[in-house]
Amino acid sequence: MAFSLPSVEDFINVALGGEPMKAGCTTALITPFRGEAVDRDGLDRLVEFQIANGITGILAVGTTGESPVLTWQEHNEVTERIAGLCRGRCLCIAGTGSNNTRETLEGTRHAAECGCQAVLLVDPYYNGPSSLEIRREYVGPVAKAFPALEVIPYVIPGRTGTQLLPEDLGILARRFANVAAVKEATGDIGNMRRTRECCGPDFAIFSGDDPLTVQMMSDPLIKASGVISVASNVAPGAVVKMVNLLLEGKPAEARSLAAKLEPLFGLVTVKTMEKTPYGEVACRARNPLAYKSLMAILGMPSGGCKPPLGKLTRNGLNTVLEAARSVQRTAPEILDPVAEFFGVNIAERLENPKHWEGLCYPEY
Repeated sequence: MAFSLPSVEDFINVALGGEPMKAGCTTALITPFRGEAVDRDGLDRLVEFQIANGITGILAVGTTGESPVLTWQEHNEVTERIAGLCRGRCLCIAGTGSNNTRETLEGTRHAAECGCQAVLLVDPYYNGPSSLEIRREYVGPVAKAFPALEVIPYVIPGRTGTQLLPEDLGILARRFANVAAVKEATGDIGNMRRTRECCGPDFAIFSGDDPLTVQMMSDPLIKASGVISVASNVAPGAVVKMVNLLLEGKPAEARSLAAKLEPLFGLVTVKTMEKTPYGEVACRARNPLAYKSLMAILGMPSGGCKPPLGKLTRNGLNTVLEAARSVQRTAPEILDPVAEFFGVNIAERLENPKHWEGLCYPEY
């Protein structure tokens, strides 16, 4: 049985105007904290940094923005603040997905009221509905309730344990004009090609994996339109340039730039082996821990992550430092905008231990 919607009067459809996002680079922005509270001034500075470096759009409170650990009050506050700063300057997408359709509808209503152009709906995690249920009980009701708002499904089975399949995505795209894009983070090239086959040539596929963006945009059977990026938190100008080169039909130049960015692309998840009294164990630091640590090192607003995410291990911190040092050695222009905007000396911050005190656990 399909999800029963409240009366239409319970929800507000805001006529936003303009075309849905078809191409470009959107940053999945971190949420900076000062202690346990949202760092409002820091958030404003991060948004201004993104806009100054030519970003197409900003995603407020996605997974990178630590949506699972924000209260809905914090969630809505961050969305409203980012939407206000983006208005008339770049797109604003609100992460309103959850594993509760009614909560998602309420979050989407707020996003529409504060002027977001689109919402991102991650597949419902943990309770694991089928693809049919995701379509009928989750994405479909949101798209129907807010026809003036672009609804972008976010398919990332490695995080959610479930998956909206290309066939159901194709049905959604056919039934709802406002379902015209997807954030694709399956890591499965075959699934991406099937998405293009089911959804047609005008549907926008956005990479949800920085390292796969060039491949996804270059593959004629995928024809991705851009990326919703984590790496652009620290290198927005370079990631925007890489995407624009691909859109301009300059794949060789784009691949060259991607090679320079590769150490940063590898920080979305930092995997290390750690010694314990019982032998070695694998430790996986998930996004946004490594990026928030790097931003703190570089002197950008960041703060720590909210528990249960905590700190890097010493090996993890070394991995982050070496990645940033590698970029600074081989392509310092990538991090130059950070130095200019935030008034910091990148080389000094990457070598002086005082800048990473307290960013890792003393031992496993």
